[in-house]
Amino acid sequence: MAESKQQWLSRNRPPRVQITYDVETGGAIEKKEIPFVVGIMSDLSGTSEAPRPKLKDRKFVEIDRDNFNEVLSAVAPEVTCLVDNKLTSDGGKLKLNLSFSSMDDFRPEQIVEQVEPLRALLRARERLNDLLAKLEGNDDLSELLKQVVEDTSKLQALKQELEKSRGG
Repeated sequence: MAESKQQWLSRNRPPRVQITYDVETGGAIEKKEIPFVVGIMSDLSGTSEAPRPKLKDRKFVEIDRDNFNEVLSAVAPEVTCLVDNKLTSDGGKLKLNLSFSSMDDFRPEQIVEQVEPLRALLRARERLNDLLAKLEGNDDLSELLKQVVEDTSKLQALKQELEKSRGG
């Protein structure tokens, strides 16, 4: 006889919540277990512009640790909001449109990739880290950069040289 899904789950992934009750049948007390099932009806897509079926046409979706990213991708949640712009001194607002298709999309580095000003700052930080790595043990380059930073005329000359080499 084929086992039910509930039996398979109880054997492979025992539930954290187990509800039991005592039944008296013919003078003997017998323990019965009730499966714990939760159904949530909610629109979790946020401000997503994807067309949504009517409430009566929606089906329950079973979510577990094995299919969570697939379900999240199918729902395609999005968040659109205005936040204070702390990146510039003008103090305006920054419009964010974040979309998520897996749990990894909630990681800070993935959110930074979706916000252009933050992505530009991250790229600048990566370039500075690369420069610091090149300076490690290269005393000549380190000394040259110190001279350029301290002497504004050398800084202007270096800037003009870089513009010429870029073709601008």
